[in-house]
Amino acid sequence: MMPVLTANKKNMTVPSGDIADRMVPSTPSPARLECDVLIIGGGPAGSAAAIVLARAGRRVLLLEKDRHPRFHIGESLLPMNLPILERLGVLERIAAIGVRKIGADFPLPADRDGDTHVFRFDRSLTPGCTHAFQVRRDRFDAELFDAAREAGADARDGIAVTAVEFGPDGRPQGARARAADGAEYAIDLRYLIDASGRDTFLGNRLKLKRKNPRHQSAALFSHFRGVRRRDGENAGNITIERFADGWVWLIPLPDDVMSIGAVCSPEHLKRRRGDIEAFLLDTLRGMPTVWSRMDAAERIAPVHATGNYSYVSTRMAGPGWTTVGDAYVFIDPIFSSGVYLAMHSAERAAHMVDAILRDPAREAALQRALRRDFDRGLREFSWFIYRFTTPVMRHLFANPRNVWQIEQAVISMLAGDVFDNPAVVRRLRAFRMIYRFTAATMAPAALRDWWRRRRQRRARFSGETLHPDAAGTAALRDLQRESP
Repeated sequence: MMPVLTANKKNMTVPSGDIADRMVPSTPSPARLECDVLIIGGGPAGSAAAIVLARAGRRVLLLEKDRHPRFHIGESLLPMNLPILERLGVLERIAAIGVRKIGADFPLPADRDGDTHVFRFDRSLTPGCTHAFQVRRDRFDAELFDAAREAGADARDGIAVTAVEFGPDGRPQGARARAADGAEYAIDLRYLIDASGRDTFLGNRLKLKRKNPRHQSAALFSHFRGVRRRDGENAGNITIERFADGWVWLIPLPDDVMSIGAVCSPEHLKRRRGDIEAFLLDTLRGMPTVWSRMDAAERIAPVHATGNYSYVSTRMAGPGWTTVGDAYVFIDPIFSSGVYLAMHSAERAAHMVDAILRDPAREAALQRALRRDFDRGLREFSWFIYRFTTPVMRHLFANPRNVWQIEQAVISMLAGDVFDNPAVVRRLRAFRMIYRFTAATMAPAALRDWWRRRRQRRARFSGETLHPDAAGTAALRDLQRESP
């Protein structure tokens, strides 16, 4: 009998034989589906993988538990997203629904007259890397999902995978799914891709998911209308504003909508009073460069909260399965890397799965190569993320210098070019040396900040990615109880 990983938390034991036949009511047999590759999750990662595999002639079943369009955070793309979108054949469609983003804005400290430093993508070391787009994820995800169906994938939304069945060799051989109307499905498959995002379907069931001890934070976010944008060609730029206990994003979206969120330290969240809407607004009010743009703002969506913000899985893949994007790892989104990392890993994983189905003997080697290459690029982002709010990094970002094209390499990193460009990686290594030297010259402040971040690692968070107002408030109450 095959072991089953199921979404149910409780198991029931029923008698066997004739008594069981009388006790268990007859139910319709589940509809049977067959595929080469089952993909769990119809977000950007799942849809990207489905397009690649369907074009390769594979029978792809793409299942998304929610109905498109649905709200999701993570609205800022990187320039390195654009070549992927072009290869998938959807770049023009995304450009039509997006806001053009030519760079990232980092407001300077108040003692610098409130000026803003713009890291323009066209100054990067990466040829053709000039812009990206800000998108509403409900429309973006729906476009990609439709494109997967057009490419030949059997793409169905409103159907949640509930269990995966593993054979004696440890490979997934089947799965169970349930539609919103109660219809049940039994799925025969050859390979499984987990693109379930922060639901981490396999990560939870195989107990692979681990809290990232180096970066513990939580986020509050919502959508507003009437927030003032930057002038001219910078109107579509993301703004990233630091404050003492974290950072804030402002992402311009179509129809005069602005996505605004605050990623906060445990110490900041412990000071919460009242509901999470008031707490978010109080946090924004404490930053003059942000609040001055919100004098005519109106909140048009619920305030959401998320804890347990960063995590990693101990394995990316195994016999007959792989994870991609947030189903494998989630890092702080300060550089808007989430959608890019998801689609980058999904595209490469899809090519890997196609190669494995053609030559199963290469599976282990191909999986090792995928994780090695992905983790290498991930480390470039993570190094900056862990240090972004430190006094040293604040000083370096406020006083950029382009010696040996190091500033241009940093811009290439902000654009997402961290995987296949040795010229960028070499200069990022040189930036690390500059960081260490600067830290030595700022020793007292650097040491105080190091000790503060060390304390934060002891904090524990609870909660999932999206919470309506009441649930988000409860998640923050949990945080206050659990933090030392």
